Amino acid sequence: MARTAACTNRRQVRDVTRTRRPFPERTLHLIDIENLAGTGLPTAREVRDLRDAYASRVGIGPLDHVVIACNHLAIKAAGYCWPDARYLVRSGPDGADLALLDVIKHENVAGRFTSVAIASGDHAFTMDTSLLGAAGCEVTVVARYGHLAKSLELAAGRRVVYIDSHDTVSAVLSVLPRAGSGECA
Repeated sequence: MARTAACTNRRQVRDVTRTRRPFPERTLHLIDIENLAGTGLPTAREVRDLRDAYASRVGIGPLDHVVIACNHLAIKAAGYCWPDARYLVRSGPDGADLALLDVIKHENVAGRFTSVAIASGDHAFTMDTSLLGAAGCEVTVVARYGHLAKSLELAAGRRVVYIDSHDTVSAVLSVLPRAGSGECA
């Protein structure tokens, strides 16, 4: 009788694990392209350079999902030089931040992804970074050096990647394990 109960308990634990993560291991990349570029109107060249730097420092796996948010004036450059992404367009103050925060709040991110990379240095992501981490997601924050809110840096812990630094010892405290790249059309 005791053996049957133990087997049932193990089976229940396995079932809970399966229902929590029914998807394969993958990363959600939430990218505020304006924040990474440091301008509300990044050029196609800036987007291409950011894409290449992001791919080399963070990595994008074949099952990963990339979401890029920007204002309506920046969508041409973002769409042209970062293909195979989902694009969110929202103009106005903090428009890109709000669009990405909507994804976190309304799309069961913790249940669908094993890790999340938030490419923005804005403090607006502080609370959600903490909540995703508490839900079991590995969260990495990607930002420009000197443009990372202290609260977001603290919420990310040691998982911070500076996109514009060539010093891998100080810039890359920890990175996601995947690698990949793409070509701009």
